[in-house]
Amino acid sequence: MISVVIPALDEEENISRCIEAIRTEGPICEVIVADGGSRDRTREIAQSYPGVTCIQAEKGRGNQMNAGASRARGEVLLFLHADTILASGWDRGIEEALRDHRVVGGAFTFSLDNPLQKYRLIEAWVSLRCRVFRLPYGDQAIFVRTGVFNKLAGYKNIPLMEDVDLMGRVKKLGKITILEHRALTSGRRWAAKGLIRTAAINQTMMLLYRLGVSPQRLSKFYYR
Repeated sequence: MISVVIPALDEEENISRCIEAIRTEGPICEVIVADGGSRDRTREIAQSYPGVTCIQAEKGRGNQMNAGASRARGEVLLFLHADTILASGWDRGIEEALRDHRVVGGAFTFSLDNPLQKYRLIEAWVSLRCRVFRLPYGDQAIFVRTGVFNKLAGYKNIPLMEDVDLMGRVKKLGKITILEHRALTSGRRWAAKGLIRTAAINQTMMLLYRLGVSPQRLSKFYYR
C-alpha cells in the first residue's frame, strides 16, 4: 500500500482537488493530511473526506511530513504538496518503478499549471536537472520506500532544503527514478514574484546551499 502524506498550511483553496485526484486514481492508498496550524478551513475540508486521516503537527514542512510518516502504514511513502495534482496512473507508475529492487525512491515530472509558453521553459530546465543530477525537489511529489525513509530517520528539522537533503541521502542507498507521470503544481509563487526572479532565487538558494550556507540563513532570505 502507498501512504500519501500531504503537508498543509492554509490550503483551503487547493486541498480538495489534491485529495480528490489521489482518491480517484489510488482508491486503496492511505491519505494523511499533516496540518501545520492552518487558520482557514483546511483541516475541516480534509476531515470531510471519509478515510482521510488529518493530524496536527508542528509547523514546518519537514516536521509535518515526519509526523504524517509516523502514522503511515504503507510500504511506500509519497509526500505530496497540497497545491499539487498527480496525473492519472500515478499509483501504477510508482508500483511499476519499485518492482526494480535497485530503486529506493523517486518523483514525478515537474509541471506548472500556467498555460503560458514561458512556463514550459522552466519545466524543461527542471527536466534537464533531474536527468543529469537525479535530484528531484518536493514539488515533484517525492516517493520513497518506507524502510529506506525510516533508516534515514526521515526529514531533518530544517526550514528549507529538507527535500534536497533527504533525496541526497536517499541516493546513497540506491537508484532514484523520475516517472513520466506529471505532478501539476501551482504556479502562484512564480506568477507573484515573476518568472525570472523566482528562477534566479531558486538557483541562488541551491548554489549557496551547496557552498555550505545553512538552511536557517537561506530561509531568512527565501521567505522575506
